[in-house]
Amino acid sequence: MVAADLHVHTTNSDGTFRLPEVAPAARAAGLDAVAITDHDRVHPDLDAPVVTRDDVTLIHGIELRVDAGDQRVDLLGYGVRPTETLEAEIDRLQRDRVERGRAIVDCLESRLGVSLPVDPEPGLGRPDIARAVVASDADYDEIGTVFDDLIGDGDPCYVARDIPSFDRGRELLAEACAVVGLAHPLRYPDPDAALELAPRLDALEVAYPYGARGHTGSNGRLGPEAVRTVAERHDLIVTGGSDAHDRSLGEAGLTTAEYERVVAELDGSR
Repeated sequence: MVAADLHVHTTNSDGTFRLPEVAPAARAAGLDAVAITDHDRVHPDLDAPVVTRDDVTLIHGIELRVDAGDQRVDLLGYGVRPTETLEAEIDRLQRDRVERGRAIVDCLESRLGVSLPVDPEPGLGRPDIARAVVASDADYDEIGTVFDDLIGDGDPCYVARDIPSFDRGRELLAEACAVVGLAHPLRYPDPDAALELAPRLDALEVAYPYGARGHTGSNGRLGPEAVRTVAERHDLIVTGGSDAHDRSLGEAGLTTAEYERVVAELDGSR
């Protein structure tokens, strides 16, 4: 049974939950804890690394995209106490997100002949833009299809972001967070190379809804058992979550026993 969903996005980046809605939804899903891990952004309404709202533990986190050389991967930081250097990098990344979002929207509007109901602003992500395409009646009725045809990596309206290196991102998060881990290793073009990065971190996201709601995996080359093996071999903290961008919580996550190790690492951040 899932007790903690440690990968959830809000409207602070490209999710649909407002922060006050998370705890009630978590309770309804039978969860004890949720980590708020917005893309390249800390949540302004979480004033401590770990807080309690409506009897649900909310962990202040962040998901940071970094360049590992051969591919781009995502790092998850938990128990955030923002440093000046992290905040400066977040500000830079948000300016880049606005510029990138504007370029993607311009491309889509020109290609599809529609006006999209979305404004380039801090926190804007591709899921926001994909939802706007679906809402515009541009012959696309599924977010996943918009990604597959138009804005996925290498597609006609894809625009890359200017992101920090793996080493720089790891350094920034290590200074600010109690735990730093690798997100969804099977989602990358080269999962083996992604897993080779894991021993340089504290944690590894083992529980993840691969194959559900567009959460792609590694095309059968590796399975979740391989991820758990890496975590056990290197004594990494196991994390997991739904990567919720919509309003579904607890689709994947940690058992109570698995979550206890995360709690032990976060206790110094309270």
